[in-house]
Amino acid sequence: MREPVRLTDISHRYARIPSLRRISLTLEPGTVTALVGGNGSGKSTLLGILAGTLHPTSGTATGVPSNTALVPQHSTAPDLFPVTARRAVSMGRWRDRGLLRPLTRRDRELIDTSMDRMGITDLADRTLSDLSGGQRQRTFIAQGLAQQAPLLLLDEPLSAVDTATVTMIDEAVREESRDGVTVVIATHHRHQADSADRVIVLDHGRVVEPV
Repeated sequence: MREPVRLTDISHRYARIPSLRRISLTLEPGTVTALVGGNGSGKSTLLGILAGTLHPTSGTATGVPSNTALVPQHSTAPDLFPVTARRAVSMGRWRDRGLLRPLTRRDRELIDTSMDRMGITDLADRTLSDLSGGQRQRTFIAQGLAQQAPLLLLDEPLSAVDTATVTMIDEAVREESRDGVTVVIATHHRHQADSADRVIVLDHGRVVEPV
């Protein structure tokens, strides 16, 4: 059985500038938590702490799984990087397979299923540079789904996407939580926050209104 993720008095600084101030949260398995707040409130930093890409300057984090899927707000892949949508989604299996070991039948099934869930099967052979913003976002959501992680982190997944993409992402989030995945979403979208199990409001690195 999956255990909760617990953050206790987590603080973080960029150089001398505080970005998180004594954050304490418990994230239960199978729930969706929305992080809301203005730019610079600490949402992305908190996701980075959960993903392990950032380390707190103080405080403790327990129950964080070794396999955590982080879908950033914008792809860091350059537009001219010649990778196809399917190849990008397959990267979600690299944690288990590594770079050199061939994909298994199970890996390929997970990739196919994740692409189908995000409606990008017909885009499999197109490069990322050929995709619209919404299509590219769906591709990276599919990559996160293919990772089969017990903790799924989404940073502004609805930023600059079309209505169809919003619907697919919302449905995927609900399905993942029903399967016991802990989902944390940084979002500016009111409807996405309203549909979450819990809303955490951040302001200048502090929790100001836990709901």
